[in-house]
Amino acid sequence: MLLSILYLALFIYVGLLLARRAVPDGSAAVILPLGCGFGVSLLAALPAVLALALGFTLPAVLLAAAAAGVLGGVLLRRGVRLRGMAKDADCGALWACILPVALITLYLLHTHVLHMVNGAYHTGQSCYGDMPMHLGFIKYIAQSGEFLPCYPLLGGEHRFGYPFLCETVSSVFLVLGADLRTAYLLPMLPAFLSVYGMFWQLARRMTGSAAKASLAFYLFFMGSGFGFVYFLGSAEKFAGIFTGFYTTPTNFVEQNIEWVNPQRATLFGWCVLFPAVYLLWRFCYEGKRRLWPWLALLALPLPLLHTHSALALVLLCLVGGVYTLAQGARRETLLPWLGLAAVCGAAWLAQMLPTVLAQSLDGQHMLRLHFNWINGQDNGTLKDNYFWFYIKNIGLVYLLLVPAFIHAKPKQRWLYGGGLAILALAEFVVFQPNNYDNNKLLYVWHMLGCILAAQLLVDLFDKVRALPWRALGLAVCCFAAMFGSVLTVGREIFSDYQHWSANDIALADYIDANAESDALFLTSDSHVTPVFALAGRRILCGSGSYVYYHGMDYADEYSAMAALYEHPNESTLAAWDVGYVLFDSSVYGKFADADESWYAARYPIWYENDGCRVYKIV
Repeated sequence: MLLSILYLALFIYVGLLLARRAVPDGSAAVILPLGCGFGVSLLAALPAVLALALGFTLPAVLLAAAAAGVLGGVLLRRGVRLRGMAKDADCGALWACILPVALITLYLLHTHVLHMVNGAYHTGQSCYGDMPMHLGFIKYIAQSGEFLPCYPLLGGEHRFGYPFLCETVSSVFLVLGADLRTAYLLPMLPAFLSVYGMFWQLARRMTGSAAKASLAFYLFFMGSGFGFVYFLGSAEKFAGIFTGFYTTPTNFVEQNIEWVNPQRATLFGWCVLFPAVYLLWRFCYEGKRRLWPWLALLALPLPLLHTHSALALVLLCLVGGVYTLAQGARRETLLPWLGLAAVCGAAWLAQMLPTVLAQSLDGQHMLRLHFNWINGQDNGTLKDNYFWFYIKNIGLVYLLLVPAFIHAKPKQRWLYGGGLAILALAEFVVFQPNNYDNNKLLYVWHMLGCILAAQLLVDLFDKVRALPWRALGLAVCCFAAMFGSVLTVGREIFSDYQHWSANDIALADYIDANAESDALFLTSDSHVTPVFALAGRRILCGSGSYVYYHGMDYADEYSAMAALYEHPNESTLAAWDVGYVLFDSSVYGKFADADESWYAARYPIWYENDGCRVYKIV
């Protein structure tokens, strides 16, 4: 763990030096979150570049640290120092705003990520579904050393079209010897600091007010719609928020409430996107043309960190470019845009052609037209009126968007125009099989809307002379805008589910120590199978909730899985090169007629405990 902490500290330190060099007039309250963004970006980029030649192995990881050290040395030699930063009168407001949310975040990370309770791993409601996938990807990349990695949730050879750099930022720490929990959590800490800090700094830079930035911060990170109204009918309904499974004021599908914050991949996308939008604001709307190389450097790995964030940044830049042209096309203003487009265009295409773009062409139900996000159709009619759907999901901020836009200053309207371009694209084009995932675009539009709405509210209540009435008005608005999220966070604090039993952990540990790194296991398609999630080994057919929504055609693998459990034969085992076969409760839950006796008669038991048996195919 110590080596991993030192490794992360090196990258964050170099990131801080880059931030200081990019924004020499920045205060510590700007440089710290901006430097975390640069540091995570480097952590994603450098090991991956070297892994192309060396595999994702210890030499590649150590050489990446050496490269980061050289970069830091060059910056120090050129006189970049962290001391002597500008004073910031609003620093106290920033930390008073961020610290409560940061403390809640740390507590939830502790209780939701591989939290050991009586020998078993526990989690909360929000992490029960997707976290096993992320853990498995992280572990697979680290233990296999394969780079570019193959897709480990299906047998055979499939492209890894998922933006996997959000996983390699944790895989590096496994390679360095950290445990899986430490590796998962370590890079999330600077990522959260970057997201929280840079949103606040962007809002303050746009509005010129710490009060407006603080209100925008809470409208975005703790804001919600009017879903809480559905739970006010009785004490039993209200209590259901804290006891049900996905029955919260921000995630209540029964009533078409689905405005839920995205998770891990979006975190790492935003920890680069939010600093990038801050630099874009200063570059484009404040005329700081010298910032374009730093914006390009920061955003280089963004497509494979989080593709939706990269697309959002492109649209914001396109509108910013139109704004620049509207001010008068001059050589000194156009060349920086051309430089930014050339550098990012070349680097992003090199990343995306063999991965995300190729998967978009190969995959099923990927790029297609679809209107109205997930409001959808129900018996030929919309579930809700278009505007009512967003009113009840987003709430007060949505109601204020038009007056807030009218109230905004011209440059603010231009940046929000980039958000409107994002909204238009997300409402008409779907980029993956799951329509819901377009929220990763919609949240960037919403983020800018929160800033404009906060500005409008503060300016309106500033006109109220009586302080008690001003405070009461703001309190009512904050209650309406945030009560649903407060209840949802409360549900997360109380939620507790067992993810993996002690037997599951023991199985994963044995596989870690004894199975080949490229072994293929036959398991059920349970999304929590420890063979993949905890041991990072390839499985014949993963959960449809993962592989379908990654655009994979998994019909052959699913059929082979079913056949090998219910009607096993040696030719099918050989055709898929299955090395190990697992029998546990999830197998019998899925395949009641599973024929374990066929394997017991032919192959030795490789491992067993009270919860499972594994046969080795020899």
